[in-house]
Amino acid sequence: MKVKIIHTNSTGENNYMYLIIDEDTQKAAIVDPVEPALVFQAVEEEGVDLTSIFITHHHWDHAGGNKEMLLKKKDLKVYGNDDRIFGLTDKVKHEARFSLGSLTVQPLLTPCHTVGHVCFYVEDHPSVFTGDTLFLAGCGKFFEGTGVHMHHALINILAKLPGKTNVYCGHEYSVASLEFAVHVQPDNQAVIDKLEWAKEQSKKGLTCMPSLMSEEMSYNPFMRVGEPSIQKRCGTATAVETMDHLRNEKNSFKKNKM
Repeated sequence: MKVKIIHTNSTGENNYMYLIIDEDTQKAAIVDPVEPALVFQAVEEEGVDLTSIFITHHHWDHAGGNKEMLLKKKDLKVYGNDDRIFGLTDKVKHEARFSLGSLTVQPLLTPCHTVGHVCFYVEDHPSVFTGDTLFLAGCGKFFEGTGVHMHHALINILAKLPGKTNVYCGHEYSVASLEFAVHVQPDNQAVIDKLEWAKEQSKKGLTCMPSLMSEEMSYNPFMRVGEPSIQKRCGTATAVETMDHLRNEKNSFKKNKM
């Protein structure tokens, strides 16, 4: 499997799109194709057969390119879990596997940022495409859910994936998320080191994707809400309370955007 990372800031939100290529069959899928011109350029460069669109959630900066994609290639399948997604052809169910060429894809329903949010996990080459549920060192806002829902999504679903799983998120928010993570965990050397690395990547104009699930478990405060030290720091008694506390604190954290 090959993953071609396509970055665009045409949305103003530093979005990532991902072209997932099954190298055995040359079949491909695109995750959240908000800028179709860049997608078709990448497809041409790679010489692959684009068969599918994977939509993590209905927000315009993820699903807003669907109409143009389907106008240019009418036979594309559109996978997602929200009827608000334009052109939806295959409404996925939790853990109901389907194929991309020879690859096995497992949808993981993670409602919170939106009620129809889904992450796509490719089992054969452990990789998960997390949209706006899990960011590098962060998580998405709870627009249509609560800390209960995000706790379930992050801790009960995503954290159960193998530690070697590559994590591909929907936005380049890494430096800002890591700055908040250091604010929460000033003595955590893993997050301090990762922040320095991310700053260097940013200076060079390079991506921070992907991270590893094992790394997220070591420095992402939203993945560490059960840690006694973080609960003590937040003045909370449970992991769910800590999730809500951290998200509320992050919403007003001023050092950098998101």
